[in-house]
Amino acid sequence: MSTVSPPWTYTLQLPHDPRAPGIARATLRTVLAAHDLSALTPTAELLAAELLTNAHLHTTGPYALRLLGSEPGRLRIAVWDTDPRVPPGFTKDEGEAASVVVAPDDAETGRGLHLVRACADSWGASVLRQLGASKGGKLLWADCRGEG
Repeated sequence: MSTVSPPWTYTLQLPHDPRAPGIARATLRTVLAAHDLSALTPTAELLAAELLTNAHLHTTGPYALRLLGSEPGRLRIAVWDTDPRVPPGFTKDEGEAASVVVAPDDAETGRGLHLVRACADSWGASVLRQLGASKGGKLLWADCRGEG
């Protein structure tokens, strides 16, 4: 008999340090194993790595990894950072998505968010307003689902 698991969330605050994305990926693997979602690890780790690296490379402040399990076999990976600008091509606007230039085959960077869009079941961005103690910024997220 299967049981319904309540929604859960974990947030890992990260300093602007080049080791932070690796520490966050290790935490992600631990959380997925604890929630019996290890089958999602390869895709979830790719999505998290790209979102975390984007935050590290394109912002100067701290950032955070948030993991949310709201239904069986589904994981939302979100990365918050202090910069409110949403990267080009990471909105649902088809016109904007069509106009985004993909990096050339020999480029060493420039494909991260394209990989997220290609590998995630759904994805999006939210610009967060600064209110009181809230830091504002943006939240980029991606969902992945397991079989079944």
